[in-house]
Amino acid sequence: MTTAALVVAAGKGVRAGGEVPKQFASLVGKPMLAHSVGAFAAHPAVGDILVVIGEGQEADARSALGKTVNFVTGGAERRDSVRAGLEVLAAQGVTRVLIHDAARPFLPPRVIDALLAALDQAPGAVPVLPVADTLARGDGTLGDNVLRAGLNRIQTPQAFHLDAILAAHRAWPADEEATDDAQMLRRAGHDVMLVAGDPMLEKITHPADFAAAEARHAATLISRSAMGFDVHRFEAGQELWLGGILIPHDKGLSGHSDADVALHAITDALLGTIGAGDIGMHFPPSDARWRGAASAQFLDHAAGLVRAQGGIIDFIDLTLICEAPKIGPHRAAIRASIANILGIDSSRISVKATTTERLGFTGRGEGMAAQAVATVRVPE
Repeated sequence: MTTAALVVAAGKGVRAGGEVPKQFASLVGKPMLAHSVGAFAAHPAVGDILVVIGEGQEADARSALGKTVNFVTGGAERRDSVRAGLEVLAAQGVTRVLIHDAARPFLPPRVIDALLAALDQAPGAVPVLPVADTLARGDGTLGDNVLRAGLNRIQTPQAFHLDAILAAHRAWPADEEATDDAQMLRRAGHDVMLVAGDPMLEKITHPADFAAAEARHAATLISRSAMGFDVHRFEAGQELWLGGILIPHDKGLSGHSDADVALHAITDALLGTIGAGDIGMHFPPSDARWRGAASAQFLDHAAGLVRAQGGIIDFIDLTLICEAPKIGPHRAAIRASIANILGIDSSRISVKATTTERLGFTGRGEGMAAQAVATVRVPE
């Protein structure tokens, strides 16, 4: 059997507000759509991913996901969009499909596992959460309670044998809307299994839902700290860059790039929090592309790797070690520059300076060292 994920991202997202459709809006450091697509891509049972987008949305989708994901243009209604995707997957020989709404970004792997296991018993399966609140009828005044026993909140992804769900779509009346794909399969006479859903799969619809989703995500993270250390020697005729700021001095630091010892130390610290090696692995000095390069791009790359894993950068503590120049007059500018590169508030950046009491190479003014500690939160 071949399994594919069909991610429906063709809506306009008008109720969520914002300048772009909600599926392309930033959530925990990357476009919302990228979260669920990444979850499917990381799951060993999912062989292919097809994203359904709206007319004229390909540029936004490419920006959010890159060139490795396939797209198909959807229709006026969700049902039309799903049908378009199913037809493409059927032509590719896919036998099982997971249909998912991009507005449910945080997708636990165990939900995918449970859905695919349920397909051994029936041609369809959906994740559900039991209804916990009291239910009552009423329109302006309270009416009778509704028994909640046996009531469930339906989530996505919904899993199907592709031939069964495609036949249900093809047979559905053109003038009738469907609540979801599972109900279409039921009307076609098939059983749909229920599996345990997850609160992380709550749908994002309104502006306030973004903050709630960020909070749900944050609750699943663990804290990590790592240290970075870097040294460069002084050389006459070179510019002195510290934290992305050009500092007036009679000598600059020598290195293959711009030798920004501060940004190099922070880059290594961030890479350490996710076990991604060191700066030399990502930007080797032997590569001519990085000769004289601005170190801001190294730090931006490391921060991007943290965010790609769903991580949040909480705090950076930087210590510069030198006899000269004096760091104090430039501290605020360095903090602001680092914060700007990382896309966080400057209150989460600490910049300190110390000397070695004229001992060692820094004490003799031969070079400068920097030590940085990064604290991040990442998925467990």
